[in-house]
Amino acid sequence: MVSFLLAGALAVADTVPSTALGAQAVAAPGARLTLIAKQFKFTEGPAVDRAGNVFFTDQPNDKIWKYSTEGKLTVFLTPSGRANGLDFDAKGNLLACADAKNQLWSISPAGKVTVLADGFEQHRFNGPNDLWVNPKGGGIYFTDPYYQRDYWAHTAPDMAAQNVYYLAPGAPAPVLAAGQLRKPNGIVGTPDGKQLFVADIEANKTYRYQIGPDGRLSNRQLFVEQGSDGMALDSKGNLYLTGQGVTVYSAQGQKIAHIDVPGAWTGNVCFAGKDLKTLFITASEAVYTLPLLVKGLR
Repeated sequence: MVSFLLAGALAVADTVPSTALGAQAVAAPGARLTLIAKQFKFTEGPAVDRAGNVFFTDQPNDKIWKYSTEGKLTVFLTPSGRANGLDFDAKGNLLACADAKNQLWSISPAGKVTVLADGFEQHRFNGPNDLWVNPKGGGIYFTDPYYQRDYWAHTAPDMAAQNVYYLAPGAPAPVLAAGQLRKPNGIVGTPDGKQLFVADIEANKTYRYQIGPDGRLSNRQLFVEQGSDGMALDSKGNLYLTGQGVTVYSAQGQKIAHIDVPGAWTGNVCFAGKDLKTLFITASEAVYTLPLLVKGLR
């Protein structure tokens, strides 16, 4: 493993008042960014299980990897349906945006695959990309942007719109949750199940929605003028956005830190370890960890 000194990497943005905590807002004292492995083609979709193990994808190589709390790296599933974004449900099944055939999957701990959804109103999905399971009830929200893949036979989308969908527990098909987005990508919700953040990566904006009792979204508000590939929330309500490194915003939408990450693109983040105080970062061909002061959310 290789560690990188973060001198200046977590510097407070110019827009933050001088009284802000800066690096100490999220990173542990003396924290170093540590390279775990650099053997992949494009890493994405990290998700943490109840034990603190991280599962992440290498979509071009059609694999889902597991990084254990003991630091062991193993392949969990291959082929993996060209899985991208991941999350766990309350039963311990790994949910995956499997865009080899534009599907949403549930994968049992033993690796058995169940297709949960493969289209909307008799149209093929564009390519499910990222998802979040609401802990209050278990409904699944997922983004469906169109990124042309070289492993598809088709060269155009079935649907012109790129939307966010919601699959209620036990429902036979998803419903439209949010439209009027150019290219929705990263998605995450609050642990009380009341708010959902959605990044429109093409518009370079992240929005916040209110989640109703029936799972419907309402009251869209602009949260920050920045898009994101993947995203995560910590226990203080700070939102972590990815792309050019990791940018951290407070619950009020104030930029409080930026984590420089080696590589051309930072795809996604989650919180790892038994105490959820390690930031796990997928960055193109590599994955990194960073010790945190603040505890993350699953």
